[in-house]
Amino acid sequence: MKRSTKLTTIIFIFFFIIAGVIVARTMIGNHFKKKFSKRPPPGIIVTYAENRIFENNISTFGTAIPFQTQAYKVEKFEIVDEIKFNTKVKKGDLIVQLKNRKIVAPFDGVIGKKEFSEDVEVSKSSILINLDDASIIYCDVKVPEIYVPFIKVGLPVKIKYSGSNKKIFEGEVQSISSRITEDTRSLPIRIKIDNEKGEILPGSFLEISIRYNVRNNLGAPDTSTIVEGDNVFIYKVDEENKAIKTKVNIGDRYNGFVEIIEGINSGDKIVAEGLKKVRPNGKIKPLEKGAQQQSSNWKKKSKPKKDEQKKGKFDWLKKLNIFKKSDSEKK
Repeated sequence: MKRSTKLTTIIFIFFFIIAGVIVARTMIGNHFKKKFSKRPPPGIIVTYAENRIFENNISTFGTAIPFQTQAYKVEKFEIVDEIKFNTKVKKGDLIVQLKNRKIVAPFDGVIGKKEFSEDVEVSKSSILINLDDASIIYCDVKVPEIYVPFIKVGLPVKIKYSGSNKKIFEGEVQSISSRITEDTRSLPIRIKIDNEKGEILPGSFLEISIRYNVRNNLGAPDTSTIVEGDNVFIYKVDEENKAIKTKVNIGDRYNGFVEIIEGINSGDKIVAEGLKKVRPNGKIKPLEKGAQQQSSNWKKKSKPKKDEQKKGKFDWLKKLNIFKKSDSEKK
C-alpha cells in the first residue's frame, strides 16, 4: 500500500512539472509575441516591373584585317632618304624616294615595315614596306551552324580589343557566306568595324559578340526572383503593402535583369532586394530602390567611443585617492 502511494506521488509530481513547463512556455511565447507584434514592418527595397531591352549573343573571335593594304619590296642601296615608318600619309604623299624612282601612296594610310615570311622571297639587302588603310577594320569569323537562322546582314556587333580592354567598339555583320564549312560545321561571316581613330591595329586579336533577337520585353531585377525547384516566384506588393508571392514564367537573363513572360504586368510594384526578410502575405515598409534603407524605427544604443571608454575605465581608482601624494611627500 505504501509502495503504491509512493509511486502515485512520483507520477503526480512528474505530470505537475510537465504541466508547469508547458504553461511557462506558453506564457513566455505570448509575452514575446505581443512584444514583437508591436514592431513596425521591415523596410524592403522595392521597384516597378517595366520593359527593358533583352538580347541574345553569339561569342566568337578573329583577327583584325585592314580595309586596304599595299606592300612594296625595295633594295636598301636604292633608298635615298630615310623611310618614316609608323607615319600617316595622304593619297599622293611620298612613301620612299629611290635613286631612279619614287613610291607614292595610292590611298590614305600608315607606313609600316613588313616582316619577312617563308613565302616571300627577299634577300638580306631588301626590305618590305607596307601601307595600311585601317580606317575600317574587317574581321572574318565562323559561327556555329545552329545560329544560321538568326544571322543577317546588318546585325549589330560588339568588339573587344586586347589593346583596349575597357573600350567596346561597335560594328556590324557586313557579309555572309553562301555555304557551310563542312569540316567545322560553321558559317563564315565578315564583320565591319569603324576605326577612324586608328585605335585597332591590323593583326590584333578581337573578341566578337554578335547581337541578335534584340527585343523590348517586361523585366525584373535578378535579385527579385525566388527559385523553388522548377518554379520561379516574385513578391508583388499590393495597395496595402502586403507581399504577395506570385508565380512567374521567365525568359532570358541579361545585364542583371530577368525577362518576364507571364505572371506580373508592367507597372507592378515588386520586391527588388531583401527577400529573406519578407513573409508571404506579410506587410512590408516599401523603400524605393536607391533610397536610404531604414530597417526599423528601433533606436540602437550607441556604443561609447574607444577614447571615452578609456577615460572612464579608471575613474574608480581616482575616487580611492590611492595615487594621491601625501603632504609630507609633496615637501
